[in-house]
Amino acid sequence: MANYKTDLSCQSKFIPVDFSVQIVPGTFEYALAHIIDNYLDFSGFDVWFNNDKGGAAAYAPAVMLKIILMLLEKVIPVSPAI
Repeated sequence: MANYKTDLSCQSKFIPVDFSVQIVPGTFEYALAHIIDNYLDFSGFDVWFNNDKGGAAAYAPAVMLKIILMLLEKVIPVSPAI
């Protein structure tokens, strides 16, 4: 069984930002979070993590995918000439 860190998207411990309140329907971030949370199955990654009896908890693949895709959307500019 995989031991993932808990998803603290609604926390305000270190950064006073509640992700679920910050994303607005109709934005890329909202659509990305909705698709990843409701339509993608990440159960295939569970066999790779054998840390339920010891070791540090891993970040959930869904959280990592959200971070990577949101960063790519912000960093890679889209040319208006295309």
